[in-house]
Order: sequence, then C-alpha cells, then structure tokens
Amino acid sequence: MKPSGPLFTLLAGLLLGIFMLSLNATTGTRPTSSSNDVTATPTPAAPSTAPPTSPSPTATLPADADYAGRTADDTASVAVSVRDGKAIGYFCDGRSRESWLKGDVEEDGSMALSGTDGARLDGVLRAGKIDGKVTVGDRTRQFTAAPAVKPSGLYRATAEVRGAKIVGGWIVLQNGRQVGILNRDGKPAAAPRIDPASGAVTVDGTRLTARPVVP
Repeated sequence: MKPSGPLFTLLAGLLLGIFMLSLNATTGTRPTSSSNDVTATPTPAAPSTAPPTSPSPTATLPADADYAGRTADDTASVAVSVRDGKAIGYFCDGRSRESWLKGDVEEDGSMALSGTDGARLDGVLRAGKIDGKVTVGDRTRQFTAAPAVKPSGLYRATAEVRGAKIVGGWIVLQNGRQVGILNRDGKPAAAPRIDPASGAVTVDGTRLTARPVVP
C-alpha cells in the first residue's frame, strides 16, 4: 500500500530539520554580540615617583681681588689683578725683562693671559691664591701669588718727561719689597721706588703718580 501524500511530505520536512541541526553543530557558528556587551575600562597609569628636577645653580665668577708673589726660582715677581671675570697680569724681574698680560678668568678660577711677543700666563685661582706658570721670552717659570691688600699690589705710571715717553710698572709685595721696571722710549731699566701710600715717584726730577692697575 503506498503512503499518502501528506505523510510523505511530513517525513521529508523532519529529515531536512535533522540535517540543518547537524550542520550548525559541525560549523561551530557563534552568536553575534549584542549592544549590551560591557566595554573594558583602561587601568589609569600610576603616578610618577621620580623627584622633581632642581634648577642648575647660578655660576659665579671669582671675587675681585689683587694677587702678588715670586717665581719659584726667586728671579722675578708676578702680580695679577682680577675684576669682573677679567684679569691683568704683570711679570717683572726688576732689571730688564717685563711683560703685561691680560685675559679672562673662568668660573672655575682658571685663566690664560697673553701678552706681546708670545708671553703667556696660565694659572688657577683656588683656595685664595693663584698657582701657575708664566712664559716670557725663552723661559717658563712657576709662581704662586697670594692676596695683595693695599699698599701691596700692582701699580703703573705713564707720562712724558723731557720729551721721553715714560712707562713704569711696579709690584709691591706683601712684605713691602718693590720690584719694577721703568721704560724710557722703550729702553727698560730698574725703576725708582714709589711711595706705596700715595703712589708718588720722581723720574728725572719730575714727580709722577703710580696708580693701582685694574682690568
């Protein structure tokens, strides 16, 4: 006996449903996320524990002062005047050789002063004194210059006396000793003594005034 048409149709639909369920299970299809999904909140960064950066200290130049002393071989004197980071130096052997030098003083106290004919003074201002070396001509001498409080220090006088150009330089040491050279039209010779209190000096019968040297 043949099955009726409606019964055949029902069986065919049941078989198709079983086949579709089996297909979904095999492919592993996952449902689409809904609008109710929770969004993860980022974790705030931990505050920095590094110490604040402190400002750099303000650099200071060496204090204004005058210095004077002898070379290590005791053949000459050296004086240096420091003002506002500038320096003037004077080397003098008290007979025939001298040199005026100038340059800058760095924040660490170092200085490199230069003069004519290749003269050079290299020193360091540290612990209240200047230690260094000075080169004049073909000789280099070590020296130490200690603080020079007036009347000790560096003096200079310029004038025209009886038609001659006079340029004098003096170093007055802390013990009162004087070392100086007087140039007459470029001819050096030992300088006469000055009065440390007033700077007065007599050259060829003419009274001059030697004044403290500053940069």
